[in-house]
Amino acid sequence: MIPGAGTLVNVATVLLGSGLGVLLGNRLPTRTRELVTDALGLVTLLIAATSAMEVLSPDLSDAVGSSAPMLVVLGAMLVGGIVGSTLRLEQRVEQLGAWLQRRLGGGPGPGDAAPDAAATDAAGPGGAAGERRRRFVEGFVVASLVFCTGPLTILGSLNDGLGNGADQLYLKSTLDFFAAIAFAASFGWGVAASVLTVVTVQGGLTLVGLALGDVLPDAQLAAITATGGLLLVGVALRLLRIREVAVADLLPALLVAPLLVTALAAYR
Repeated sequence: MIPGAGTLVNVATVLLGSGLGVLLGNRLPTRTRELVTDALGLVTLLIAATSAMEVLSPDLSDAVGSSAPMLVVLGAMLVGGIVGSTLRLEQRVEQLGAWLQRRLGGGPGPGDAAPDAAATDAAGPGGAAGERRRRFVEGFVVASLVFCTGPLTILGSLNDGLGNGADQLYLKSTLDFFAAIAFAASFGWGVAASVLTVVTVQGGLTLVGLALGDVLPDAQLAAITATGGLLLVGVALRLLRIREVAVADLLPALLVAPLLVTALAAYR
C-alpha cells in the first residue's frame, strides 16, 4: 500500500459528498437545512462524548497515575488555548476560508438559497454576498475541524505512514462522505474547500508516521483522543448555535497533551 493513499481517498469522498450536498441543499428549504445542521451538532456531540471518555483509559492512568488524566487534558487545553490564541489560529483559519471564497468566486452557487426581498432590503446591497461569504467561511471552518480532530485522523494517518495499511482512513472516508453531504447541504461549497485542511493535516501526520517507525504509545493516543473529544464539543456548540467557541485556537492542545503525558510518565 502506498503511504498517503488513504488521504487521497478521503479527499475524493469529501469532494463527492460536498457536491451531492450542494445539489441537495438547493432543493431544501432554509428551516430543513437548519434542522440538518442541528442534527449534525447532536451527532458531533455524541462522537465528542465517546472520544472524551478516553480520559478514563487504563493505559493513560497507568502512565500518569489515576488522578492525573483529567489534569493532563486540562493542562493541554489551557496551554494549547494560550498558544493558539497568541498565534491567532482561529482568525487565520477564517481568513483562509474568506480568501478561498474570493478565489473560487463570490457569486451564488447551486447550493445557495436566494435571499428573500425583506432580508435583502434589511441587509443592504451587500447583504446577500455577505451571507454567502459567512456561510462559506463557516462551512470551511466547521468541516475542517470535524474532519481533522477525531482519533481516526490521527491514528489512521500515522498507521498509513507506518505501512500498516489505510483501513482506518477508509472508514473515516466513508463517515466523512455522509458528513460532507449534510454539511454542504447547509453551508455550501465551503465544505469542499476543507479538503485543503484534510490534505495538510493527514498528509503531515502520514509523513510523521514515516519518520517515527513505530506506533504512537497508547497512553499518548488516549490523551490526544480525549482532548480531541473536547474540541469536538466546541464544534457541536457552534453547530447548535449555542456559542461560537474558537476551536481552532485550541488545536495546539492536541500537541501539548502527549507531551504532558510523556513528562508526567518520566517524573513518576
